[in-house]
Amino acid sequence: MPWGPNQCERIRDLDEAMSRQIEANDIVFAVHIPLPTKEMSPWFQFILVILQLDIAFKKNNEIKDNAEVTLDVSLAYRDDMFSEWKEMAHAIETRKLKCSFASPKTIEHEGRYYDCDVLPFMEIGTVAHKFYLLNIRLPVNERKLINVGIGEIKDVRLVGIHQNGGFTKVWFAMKTFLTPSIFIIMVWYWRRITMMTRAPVLLEKVIFALGISMTFINIPVEWFSIGFDWTWMLLFGDIRQGIFYAMLLSFWIIFCGEHMMDQNERNRFSGYWKQVGPIAVGAFCLFIFDMCERGVQLKNPFYSIWTTDVGTELAMAFIIVAGICLCLYFLFLCFMVFQVFRNISGKQSSLPAMSKARRLHYEGLIFRFKFLMLITLACAAMTIIFFIVSQVTEGHWKWGDFTIQVNSAFFTGIYGMWNLYVFALMFLYAPSHKNYGEDQSNGDLGVSSGEELQLTTTITHVDGPTEIYKLARKEAQE
Repeated sequence: MPWGPNQCERIRDLDEAMSRQIEANDIVFAVHIPLPTKEMSPWFQFILVILQLDIAFKKNNEIKDNAEVTLDVSLAYRDDMFSEWKEMAHAIETRKLKCSFASPKTIEHEGRYYDCDVLPFMEIGTVAHKFYLLNIRLPVNERKLINVGIGEIKDVRLVGIHQNGGFTKVWFAMKTFLTPSIFIIMVWYWRRITMMTRAPVLLEKVIFALGISMTFINIPVEWFSIGFDWTWMLLFGDIRQGIFYAMLLSFWIIFCGEHMMDQNERNRFSGYWKQVGPIAVGAFCLFIFDMCERGVQLKNPFYSIWTTDVGTELAMAFIIVAGICLCLYFLFLCFMVFQVFRNISGKQSSLPAMSKARRLHYEGLIFRFKFLMLITLACAAMTIIFFIVSQVTEGHWKWGDFTIQVNSAFFTGIYGMWNLYVFALMFLYAPSHKNYGEDQSNGDLGVSSGEELQLTTTITHVDGPTEIYKLARKEAQE
């Protein structure tokens, strides 16, 4: 314990230890989380700790190439200032040093510090206790070359990062409000579908599946993290978000494909396996990558995939490849939207031959549909930017030079955008069951008696959810 009534015997620096002939194996760097007079809260959600070593240059003790520092680390907790510490985790970890020295390596510059990258140290997926204590030893074994050739370490610094408690409350409130909103519209939407005399088409099924995945990510299970020590909450949140990403990306492909008139495999999921298959494979790879990091951290919070050269290269490759694939996906989606616009525009050539009322009706439908497609593109672009930025932000402590700051408004804004988009889709594509009379339905609109009208005034036919859906496939005739 570094302070308090039961504090350890303290030394000012390692020079004092050498003068008193204290061996390196007997020196412990002790860190109490949080600072004195403060305490941690479950509203902080997680603790991420970064390690910074102060290493001085010394001519006869330089940092060797590919030097690794070995750490004997222990983590303990307690919930008041008087009870005994309970060990939570213990591990012996190695971290590769990446240091540079700006000045010439001469005797005149001895004592100057190396410029070293920060090192990933620890991550806990819940903050269930008020006080945490870290003990770090740097054991030396010259025969086994443990902690040899790592320079003259002067001090160990730790940076603790956690979520802001105020943001957590806003986030929980959003989820609590949006969960019943999306669930109610989803139940209403599927009830409208089942009341139809026809079977649901593929587009309606995919919209419903998107609603289910949105509800799954909305359910505020995080409330339980306030009262329970569930360290797997971060991993569970990643899995939920991954399922939603896969569903959303698949939906956009099917949504555009179902509105393309030259799509021969329409209303058959098997017709999209070439597009949806890679998305499923990518989502599975994302899951494996996450299990390799946060899955292992459930047992050992000091583990990090970034600590080895292979792990770092794999992690960097994943982020870069994922970013490139998502950009290519967006370009492909833009191409599909362009194809849909071209198909719909080709049908507009028949509009001048229609009566004025029906022409205005179709022009209104086409305008609203094009607007929805542009909103879809904007939503896709923001989602892809969010994914890339969040990956870079999560990794920037671990790979040095690149720093991107993302404020809470961006996270809540993207989350709200997803909910609003899914809500609008289910609202606009839900069939209505209002029947119009014989005299009105046989008028200028050219709608036969008994046809069901959609809420957006798009007509629900027996072979599809909207009139645009039908228009995209065959000629609209008087």
